[in-house]
Amino acid sequence: QVQLVESGGGLVQAGGSLGLSCAASGRIFSINSMGWYRQVPGKQRELVARITSGGSTNYADSVKGRFTISRDNAKNTVYLQMNSLKPEDTAVYYCNADQLEGSYYRDYWGQGTQVTVSS
Repeated sequence: QVQLVESGGGLVQAGGSLGLSCAASGRIFSINSMGWYRQVPGKQRELVARITSGGSTNYADSVKGRFTISRDNAKNTVYLQMNSLKPEDTAVYYCNADQLEGSYYRDYWGQGTQVTVSS
């Protein structure tokens, strides 16, 4: 099992910045991609940003140019720097990682951290 622990959420005013981090621990062999998703009540969880072990990234259109995902492979940690935050960025943010275990990739999720952006 791999455990993911997020930190860094909180309350910020619109236009402000927040940084999230997520550290993986446990039975780590070789984590493939890591990413951040978010969810608001009544809606599906959506991708915010992902990064591969090689550093390739992809972002949701709604956060391009404002959010930056990065990763420290040696520390098995992924970061999300969020700038120019908007009230619509308010959500619970979840860390995700996938790892090749045997012949398939297994997904792991963190417990989530609340990000609230006030207008």
